[in-house]
Amino acid sequence: MSVAYAILLYIAAVVFFGGLFLRVLKYWRTPAPLKIPTMPAPVTQAGVVLRMGREVVLFESLFKSNKWIWIFGWIFHASLLVAFFRHLRYIITPDNILWPIIDLQLLQAAGKYAGFTMLIGLLGLLARRIFVERVRYISNPSDYLMLLLILAIGATGMSMTFVSHTDIVALKIFVLGLVRFDIQPLPDSLLLQIHLAMVAILMIIFPISKLLHAPGIFFSPTRNQVDNSREKRHIVPWAAKLDATRGQRTEIKK
Repeated sequence: MSVAYAILLYIAAVVFFGGLFLRVLKYWRTPAPLKIPTMPAPVTQAGVVLRMGREVVLFESLFKSNKWIWIFGWIFHASLLVAFFRHLRYIITPDNILWPIIDLQLLQAAGKYAGFTMLIGLLGLLARRIFVERVRYISNPSDYLMLLLILAIGATGMSMTFVSHTDIVALKIFVLGLVRFDIQPLPDSLLLQIHLAMVAILMIIFPISKLLHAPGIFFSPTRNQVDNSREKRHIVPWAAKLDATRGQRTEIKK
């Protein structure tokens, strides 16, 4: 069982990081031939950075669009971030560079109850897809399955904290063994096995799902462009090369 889960998690990690890299590379190479920043837009690069920061941290555009969706969405994402940092305890050791930087005790106290707020946010987002007609109309089965999968991951994680406790020390030894490519015994816990299997599934489908909005927001031309169309001509690299080639041909004809 330990070897099977180790192989599954290694495959999931390769698919996740490899797929994410390829997607980001595709986003990076995709040309943006039009100047289309959402107005009112910043007129300097520093303004773009500030706007992007507000969008990533505070979900500014969603707040302006719909306050109820913003509440549930922001609660979920903030709780997920806290839960992520809480899980760092499985890979951080006293000889790790992160040991003096991250306050594990504070994270455990906050992360222990972040699961409740994460589930509240997820249930709100799921209810929105079910009961709001215009959202239900454009929702695919994958949208529901994604929310249900993350809900199940959160529920099993909380169950191991508050209902059926898992041997945390043995789990940390197992995770550190994966990091060091030295497979150690996986704790005998059905909840843990279900939890890890669903996490692996989430990692595998992440690069081909709508969850790619996480890195994709940084490549959105409506957010990352400066409103300077009057001061500077916007032209993508491939178009610039094409103009240069045409110019050379014109000179040769003359």
